[in-house]
Amino acid sequence: MSKSDFGLIGLAVMGQNLVLNIASRGFSASVYNRTIETMTDFMNGPAKGTTIQGHESLAGFVSSLERPRKVMLMVQAGSPVDAVIEQLVPLLEEGDLIIDGGNSLFTDSERRAKDLCQKGLRFIGTGVSGGEEGALKGPAIMPGGDQESWELIRPVFEAIAAKVDGEPCVTHIGPGGAGHYVKMVHNGIEYGDMQLICEAYNLLKSSGFTAEELSEVFRKWNAGELESYLIQITSKILEQKDPETGQPVVDVIMDRAGQKGTGRWTVMSGVENGVVISTINAAVEARILSSMKEQRVIASPQLSGPSVEDPVGSGWSKEEMVQKVEAALHASKIISYAQGLDLMKQVGIAHKWGLDLGSIARIWRGGCIIRARFLNRITEAYSRDPNLGNLMLDEYFREILNRSEENWREVICLAIRRGIPVPAFSASLGYYDSFRSERLPANLLQAQRDFFGAHTYERVDRPPGEYFHTDWPDVIDN
Repeated sequence: MSKSDFGLIGLAVMGQNLVLNIASRGFSASVYNRTIETMTDFMNGPAKGTTIQGHESLAGFVSSLERPRKVMLMVQAGSPVDAVIEQLVPLLEEGDLIIDGGNSLFTDSERRAKDLCQKGLRFIGTGVSGGEEGALKGPAIMPGGDQESWELIRPVFEAIAAKVDGEPCVTHIGPGGAGHYVKMVHNGIEYGDMQLICEAYNLLKSSGFTAEELSEVFRKWNAGELESYLIQITSKILEQKDPETGQPVVDVIMDRAGQKGTGRWTVMSGVENGVVISTINAAVEARILSSMKEQRVIASPQLSGPSVEDPVGSGWSKEEMVQKVEAALHASKIISYAQGLDLMKQVGIAHKWGLDLGSIARIWRGGCIIRARFLNRITEAYSRDPNLGNLMLDEYFREILNRSEENWREVICLAIRRGIPVPAFSASLGYYDSFRSERLPANLLQAQRDFFGAHTYERVDRPPGEYFHTDWPDVIDN
């Protein structure tokens, strides 16, 4: 039997679809799964008639691969990845490559790369976005590792990645854990994007829009500047009927959201690196609050809110409401991306990864969950100015924010007056207003810090970097 070009371990749906994609591009592949029955079912089912080889033993799997071996792990992040690597290492030879395709924490990837390098082995931590369909038809791929390892796997990744304008949605992100870090922030932006869409949906629904009307609204939005995968699937979701009740499926789904951790990791990274990602943070907190279903049910009749008299609000027609919410959604979406890109920029500088934000936006145009029309505009923005300080300051995005600002504020004011939670919309506008403020009340904050802790402060009438302290009066406790 001839040697395989590629090996994959882990045959959950993502792993199965990815290796089917690889085989469909003309590469021979071998697969292994800890549970032999899963591998056998796959070989007798989806893989039947393909060039994929199934192996019951890890040793047999490794020996079936052409050298230098390329082994991709599609297993649960964390200790399972370390366990598989530990089993693999004694079977591999110098120069062989291990690829972790799961949602691993980037620091784990950096540790694994260092450990494997000392053993003469190669390692790439790779973010794969697009879900089950993307894995099969073409995902966005974010590999991080050394240049030689990237060149080794490049032909396979470029072949299986999604294509936009003939370009594969994959690029070498950078060394070490850069690939998994960018995938983590991608997921954080995805959290923000999804929450903003949910808030737009909730605002319109509470204004009297039916599911059918909402589906049409999102369909029209998807034909314009908001065109994206998430807007598109939202339209499809809203038109789907539940066969048991005849109601819209969305209305019978419990309002309790799940999460797998990458959003929380993004928020923690923002805090650790002193970067504001308030929209993403609001989205993570919204998921956590949604999980408190029992407490919310108890609180609902006890905590009062405003009465609702006008089903639309402020005398707006439904058409006006749609236009204003669209503007608020578009502006808030720009803020979410601006924050995520700023986080990647700052951490990339700290780790000396050399991240190309324009190239990253370009590979997100297809295959991934956050694929959207305006990613082309982000790529163009960084082409115009590779050192762009913040996405909001690019001429294209600045113009959108400036013309959306009034509607954005009106929508949030309406939500506040009617007691509709819009944490991500509000966080986005708060970031925008803070960023554009020449002077913030942090002067008072610094005075407070100096009062109770002698932390000192700078003065507006002295050069930056000079620090001062005031002898404040004593406070007498009552």
